[in-house]
Amino acid sequence: MNNKILQYVEKLGNLLKARHETVATAESCTGGGIAAAMTEVAGSSEWFMGGFVTYSNKWKMQRLGVSGDTLAQFGAVSQQTVTEMLSGLLKVGGTDYGVAVSGIAGPGGGTPDKPVGTVYVGVAGKDWNEVQRCHFDGDRSAVRESTILKSLEMLLAHLEK
Repeated sequence: MNNKILQYVEKLGNLLKARHETVATAESCTGGGIAAAMTEVAGSSEWFMGGFVTYSNKWKMQRLGVSGDTLAQFGAVSQQTVTEMLSGLLKVGGTDYGVAVSGIAGPGGGTPDKPVGTVYVGVAGKDWNEVQRCHFDGDRSAVRESTILKSLEMLLAHLEK
């Protein structure tokens, strides 16, 4: 595991633990990588509740309540879908914060509008959410690692405000 990712997870865990708050994840392109990073830190069960790997659109709809209309109109890799993933995650998970990602890790699957490396990364709390469109270079593994890092950076930025 990347040292920077571990540093971010430790910092995140310390903040959440001190506040008695919790986080959960909803992941597509990372396949549970964010959840795996969170559980690398001993004692993370105090603040990390768990995660959903909603790789298929069917599970995005069934498990997180993403609208079929949203998926049809904007696609799985979109700000709208990640926003709905976050909303469903907070509702189903009952946590203080959520992290959701959906993207195209490659090597195939890209389009001119959404090339390989396009990822939407979202974080949310009870009264706010932020979703960013990102583009990460590299192979599948690099895109996934960059997505994990970005999600942790975004959540930490909100918690440190």
